Amino acid sequence: MKVEIWSDVMCPFCYIGKRHFEQAIENLPFKDEIVVDWKSYQLNPEYHNTDNETIYDYLFRSKGMPIEQAKQMTRQVVDMAENAGLTINFDTNIPANTFDAHRLIHLASKHGLQDLAEEKLFEAHFVNSRNIGEKEVLIDIAGEMGLDKNEAEQVLNGDQFAEAVRYDIYESQNLGIRGVPYFVMDRKYGVSGAQPVEAFTEALTQSFTEWKSAQPKTQITSLNTNNDAVCDENGCEI
Repeated sequence: MKVEIWSDVMCPFCYIGKRHFEQAIENLPFKDEIVVDWKSYQLNPEYHNTDNETIYDYLFRSKGMPIEQAKQMTRQVVDMAENAGLTINFDTNIPANTFDAHRLIHLASKHGLQDLAEEKLFEAHFVNSRNIGEKEVLIDIAGEMGLDKNEAEQVLNGDQFAEAVRYDIYESQNLGIRGVPYFVMDRKYGVSGAQPVEAFTEALTQSFTEWKSAQPKTQITSLNTNNDAVCDENGCEI
């Protein structure tokens, strides 16, 4: 059964949601029958960090959020990440445009390394405070995950996979996805946000059972009733 995940690398809830989703799958008896396909999404496609902005500067400038309020909000996200076994460092985090990072993920997918690319980019952005908007940084990350750095450089200095990224985003709009992470199971059920492990377990089990019985798909139905732990163009909500 295919699970498509729309995600942006600069979205903390996408990182947390990835880990919750993985923890859910690990305990399922049918885990080997789940195929994951990561899809590109950009929360702020027009953004470029040209003034060495911090995440707090970005939230103040773009959302009008006072610095102390921004720090309080991010502390809550840090706590949520820690509960998922992750480390997020917002004090040194560098906001970035993620279009090229998504192109790198598509290149990695070509070589069967899509999931590793997602993990490495999340780690680079949230843990190691690397600027994933810089091509040189992305080329280094490509090498670290086992990709040919020359190929990565050629891709990033050209426009390869740009249309693939745009198509993912176009597809998300057609499906009515307005925030990430968003998990689509067998093009039948959708789960929005970094839901608890139990919620993913229940959704995967229901979707897999129906997939096995080959029940027909009509339209995507949401399996969660809230939009907690999701990022959209207006920011991230806990």
